[in-house]
Order: sequence, then C-alpha cells, then structure tokens
Amino acid sequence: MARDWESVFSAWSQGPSKTEQEKVENAERQIRQAIQASPKLQNRDITVFAQGSYRNRVNVRRDSDVDIGVLCFDTFFPAYPDDNVKAILKERFSDGEYTYSQFKNELEEALVNRFGREAVSRGSKSFDVKENTYRVESDVAAFFEHRRYTSTTSYLSGVEMIPDDLTPPRVRNWPEQHYSNGVAKNDATNRRYKRVVRILKNLSNEMASQGIAPAKEAPSFLVECLVFNASNVRFNYSSFKPMIREVLAELFNNTLSDEACSEWGEVSELKYLFRTSQPWTRESAHAFLSDAWDYIGYS
Repeated sequence: MARDWESVFSAWSQGPSKTEQEKVENAERQIRQAIQASPKLQNRDITVFAQGSYRNRVNVRRDSDVDIGVLCFDTFFPAYPDDNVKAILKERFSDGEYTYSQFKNELEEALVNRFGREAVSRGSKSFDVKENTYRVESDVAAFFEHRRYTSTTSYLSGVEMIPDDLTPPRVRNWPEQHYSNGVAKNDATNRRYKRVVRILKNLSNEMASQGIAPAKEAPSFLVECLVFNASNVRFNYSSFKPMIREVLAELFNNTLSDEACSEWGEVSELKYLFRTSQPWTRESAHAFLSDAWDYIGYS
C-alpha cells in the first residue's frame, strides 16, 4: 500500500508541544539563575538566550537538546571593512582586560555550582548540561559580541566564540538576524516556511535512520537554510505534498551547479551558505535533495 504522505507531512509539520516549550524555558531560566548567583558574573553585562532550532521554532522530536547562548557585552571582537576604519576605531577603543577564556571558565564554575559537576561537561565549543524531568538537555555556549563594522559609526552585532581546541579558530554567528529573517519568511509564506522546514528535517532524520548517506551528511541547520532559499511562490499550496514537491524541485535544480546558488546565504543572510568553511558542500546538499525526491516517490 502506498504511503499517505499528506498525513505524514501534516504530522511532521507540527511545532513543539507546550510541555516541550516549557522545559526549554525552564532550562533558560535556570541558566540565567546560575549566572545571577555567581559573584564573578552577576555584575557583568550578560544576556542569556535560546538559539538554534528551539528559538526559531523549527525543532523536531530528534532535537532533544536546546542551544543556550550566554553573551557577554563587556568585551567585543571587531571586524573592520578596511584599514582606515580600523585605525580610527583603534584610537577610540582600548584592548579589553576581560578575556574570553576567563569568561568561559567563570561560566563553567557558575554552571557547576548550580547544577553539580556530574551534570555539567565541557566541550570545545559549549557546555552540556544534563536534562531532568523539569528541563531539557542544554548546550550552553559562551559568547562575546562580534561587531562587523560597516563604518566608524555603524556595525552589525553578532556573537563570537573561541573553541577550546581552536578548530575552527573562531566561530561567528548571527542569531538575532537569523530569527528575524525566519519570522519574515514565515509571514511571507502564510506561515508555511517553518512547517516545511520541520517536514524536511523529519524526512532527513527518517532517511538517515534507513542508512541513506546524504541524509546523514545533511545537518538540520543546512536543511533550514535550503528551505529559506526556496522562492516564496513554491509555498502557495493548500496541501503539503505538492508544496514539498515544488520546494524540492526548485532547490534540486538550483544546486545542480555552483552558478545558480552561489549567492545563497544562511538564514541570517550574513554568511554565504556554500562559500564559507562548512561541514557540507553544494554537491552534498544536492545529493540529499535528490535522494529526498526519490524517497518520497515523486515523478
């Protein structure tokens, strides 16, 4: 019997349950409490925020943990458009005395004091805080503000970290821009964009569980970014099966070669999707889209 893909897609399109969302909020709240209780951090200019799939409401059941960012504004990492802007701003600002390594060590201490050593483990990029019945498992990342200056008086504000193993040497992301652009895309597609992201993430997870290699090599973040680059008109269907067909077809055709997708960006639209150092390539994305088409059985 042929699979009822419309029913499957409808189930996969659903957002997180109220209970899931409450556990995310509890995790975020408890991490904020850990910082407020720390004598070393409580007077710092720090913001705690959920990021990633939970923040953007494109998480699926396999997304068992939540990404929490802890952003300190007391020191920032700059990037300059040219040497003239750099020289002027170097005169204006002094080197920060509060170092990133000190901040990350103090954050670890605060998390251990709040949750216990057995519940907190340190990775190169983030701390893993184990789940319990009250909160979801959390990946807690320490950030300084990243400022991409466009002139001596204006800049784009993102986040930056230095992994412990320096692989890569720096990680820069744009969570606020990602969130805003995702909301705008969702509004422009009659709230179908995020549903399609959830469907294709669930599809990728199922394909990976069946041993399909391109799906195993397609991170959920890549899937989200691919769908973001689909034209809004592709979402203009009242049912999911033709909608997914149109999205996959356009993405497949536009990833056949570098030319058609060379300007594609991440959802933030501040990093190229295929030009920067990423754990995927245009070819691997195309292979995933091709196998997804075949897996569903489109003709």
